[in-house]
Amino acid sequence: MSINELYKRKKPVISFEIFPPNEKYPIERVYSTMDELAKLKPDYISVTYGAGGTTRGRSVEIASRIKNIHNIEALAHLTCIGATTAEIDRTLQELKDNGVHNILALRGDEPLEGELLGGDFNYASDLVTRIRRKDTFTIGGAYYPEGHLENNDLLDLFYLKKKVEAGTDFLISQIFFDNNFYYEFQEKVEKLGIHIPLIPGVIPVTDARQIKKITELCGCSIPPKFQKILDRYEDKPEALKEAGIAYAVEQIIDLISSGVRGVHIYTMNKVEVTREIMRRIENIRESFEEVV
Repeated sequence: MSINELYKRKKPVISFEIFPPNEKYPIERVYSTMDELAKLKPDYISVTYGAGGTTRGRSVEIASRIKNIHNIEALAHLTCIGATTAEIDRTLQELKDNGVHNILALRGDEPLEGELLGGDFNYASDLVTRIRRKDTFTIGGAYYPEGHLENNDLLDLFYLKKKVEAGTDFLISQIFFDNNFYYEFQEKVEKLGIHIPLIPGVIPVTDARQIKKITELCGCSIPPKFQKILDRYEDKPEALKEAGIAYAVEQIIDLISSGVRGVHIYTMNKVEVTREIMRRIENIRESFEEVV
């Protein structure tokens, strides 16, 4: 079943995101993580890769395992920055050959080191157009509830609408820590005539240094309530993990109670944390579960 069909048939859809290990490390490192996350029975699992397309080959391999070994729908990230049309077509064929038919189409970030040369795509909408020509994939896209770092609000909405008109089936958000940003953004896109599933993305914070790096990269803000948690437990890892889980659970319960079609959990490959979140939202999820 395509992910688009999942969103049409049930809610709330609960999905995970994982990332492959660095090329220097054996891929088996993520297999055990993936196997444990699969036991939590998410509706689908997305697989990301590094800036500039690094670990792309491993993403295809992992997405194939999710789909063909665990029988869970896989969402393969595909970025176009610095990529040629031939490279994109080759990756699409590899995904198709492995039975993976769901793609998260992204422009992508420039690599932290080195330089990108060439490339046939300027925007994610260009990539969506190319994928849509193949007519075999369900296409997801990204959105930014607090706006993209490189654009103002109007430009951000313009590019989002362009991406949707190119053929995007559903949208997953960048992380945010204040649900009001999601609700306000939802109102904006509905006024623009965008009615495809708008999925919120939630990340459990268990490492203060890590979240500082992430917020700097994506530009999301830290609300006062959450900043107090970081300040109080920054040097107390176990306390921060517990507080981070509780905060993420609170976000998810509020979103589900408000009728979202799904929630995407950025697991950061942390099985124990994800397992605990799923345990705590189980009753809420079941009470709001609906066959559409």
